[in-house]
Amino acid sequence: MKINLPILLTIFRVILIPFFILAYYLLDEWSAFFTALIFMVAAFTDVFDGYLARRLKQTTRFGAFLDPVADKLMVAIALILVTEHYASWWISIPAIIILSREMLISALREWMAQIGKRDNVAVSGMGKIKTISQMTALTWLLWRPNDIVIIAGIVVLYISVILTLWSMFEYLWAARKDLLSDSGE
Repeated sequence: MKINLPILLTIFRVILIPFFILAYYLLDEWSAFFTALIFMVAAFTDVFDGYLARRLKQTTRFGAFLDPVADKLMVAIALILVTEHYASWWISIPAIIILSREMLISALREWMAQIGKRDNVAVSGMGKIKTISQMTALTWLLWRPNDIVIIAGIVVLYISVILTLWSMFEYLWAARKDLLSDSGE
């Protein structure tokens, strides 16, 4: 396995996870700020590592595996922490929808790979926009410096839920023939 800058950025994002959790629980008055800051740094590395890998022609199988894992871990943990903090249905329901979609699409991609059609459900432009909106909403909901940022975070969270469902339907539509086929092929 070759270690390159994009892979180092992805590994860095994974290493940030325990610090992200510790910042949330241990830093008292600065907790929200540092939790959001760490999450934002992770979000930027998510955008930047993929861009660099393509631009520098340094894509690897390990990077293709680890990048979405790191992304999903950060988003899932952030959703859990945000849900814990706000403890309300208007945050819990979007979190459930987002996490459910991620599990469904991960299973779909794995199944499509098993039947040799992984490219039919490759990451789409809508999926990337969805991820950016989720990361923005979660950064604001973790930071929560004032009511305006919280309300904006909730609005963007709901926009990301719409994009989440939209991208899910795009992936399911792309795989529909294989999903609905009666043959085991």
